[in-house]
Amino acid sequence: MDKTVTFTQIKSSIGSPKSIRATLVGLGLTKLYKTVTRKDTPELRGMLNKVQHLIKMED
Repeated sequence: MDKTVTFTQIKSSIGSPKSIRATLVGLGLTKLYKTVTRKDTPELRGMLNKVQHLIKMED
């Protein structure tokens, strides 16, 4: 089985740079408290690391 990662946006992206907002959209996080489950890849981990101050991760 492939490992998955579940994460939720818990803080707003208002006031964040465009690159941070674009990363959230790329992750599928378009609204507060939206939860997304994705396949765990190095690319995904890099994106999550970039926005770690705006999200909460559940494993």
